Amino acid sequence: MTLPSNLPTDPIDEDATQIKKLVLIGLLTRILVDTGTQIFFPFLPMIAAGLGVTEVVAGRLVSLRSMTGLAAPLFGAWADRSGYRLVMRFGLALAAVGFTLIGLSNNIWLAMVGVLLAGVGGYSFVPNLQAYLSNMLPYHRRARGIGILEYAWALAGIVGLFLVGQLIALTSWRVPFFVLGGGLFITAVLYAYLPGREARPAPHIPSTASASRRFRAFFDLGLRNRSAYFTIGIAGLVMYAALNLFITYGTWLSREYGLQASALGTVALIMGLSDLSGSVSVSLFTDKFGKRRSVYFGSGTAAFFFAVLPLFNQSLFLAVGGLILARALFEFTVVANLTLLSEQVATQRAKVMTLAAALATLGTAVAGFTGPWLYETGGITAVGLVSAVALALASFVAFFGVREPDEDVV
Repeated sequence: MTLPSNLPTDPIDEDATQIKKLVLIGLLTRILVDTGTQIFFPFLPMIAAGLGVTEVVAGRLVSLRSMTGLAAPLFGAWADRSGYRLVMRFGLALAAVGFTLIGLSNNIWLAMVGVLLAGVGGYSFVPNLQAYLSNMLPYHRRARGIGILEYAWALAGIVGLFLVGQLIALTSWRVPFFVLGGGLFITAVLYAYLPGREARPAPHIPSTASASRRFRAFFDLGLRNRSAYFTIGIAGLVMYAALNLFITYGTWLSREYGLQASALGTVALIMGLSDLSGSVSVSLFTDKFGKRRSVYFGSGTAAFFFAVLPLFNQSLFLAVGGLILARALFEFTVVANLTLLSEQVATQRAKVMTLAAALATLGTAVAGFTGPWLYETGGITAVGLVSAVALALASFVAFFGVREPDEDVV
């Protein structure tokens, strides 16, 4: 992939070449991390068989990994105090150990330890990478850089999982985990040689302060507290709305249109391309269109298409077309909101990004319960309408509650 030649040239940047290097290494690292996150989705039966457990038990490992995202704000606060690179390298090393342990596992208990380490490592790395790049890019060019980083999720699904499948076919289910672990060990070393600009000093709380004061101070984001927390809330709402639908679309298409595994795999590939189109759109247009405007436009438009998705339930072609639009708008909104989050509180940037990651994790956990239940009770109509309400609320909050960095906060 060729990086844009004009990223970035602003005079406040230490070295445009170094920032391009960061974007490239960050993208490659994210592909490894995101492939490790997605590997359980298509290959869960093989992993479960290798561990000697049922798919239900192996699936609980995935839920366990997701819950580690709730610890992300602790790593964000650490990064704001001690620097992004230290925490990022720690997260990568932790994830590398975790993936290696999964590959070595002969029982569910060792695999559980590996999944926990990989989950904590990934959630401590990704939002801090976003904060690190944000700290080096001027705000008026930030959507371009963050948008490129977010290509990784789609590329992991399109390219990463394809290569994993080939590796499993040639060797065993264990080998991809060893490759991921080795790759992340290498990148953990590489980040030591990247630009050294770190965060601005975060508010300091004396070690003698009471526990209640330290707890309140942890969640105090200063003058922009209201705007920042509204932006964090949008992350949770949008992720809930999306996963509420995306966790059920396979069931919908298989029951109503008879799609089997191979056809669903093709749909999954199309969804990956939709994700990519959403991220690319942010990197190309959001800096000029406006971050907040992108969020309320994206979530509002997504709310419309989620609400009318039942009208697309006339044929397989229309149903997949509706999913493509919904998925692309979701990805556009998520990535645009990352750029908006990145400058809400510059002195606590990593904490803000990781609080949003934790709330997004909580949103996906709730969706795991509501999505299947809504489909069983009300079909795709119920799923689409509930998701649309959450997205409409996100759009409302972005329009009335969030402020750009150069706007007065209320």
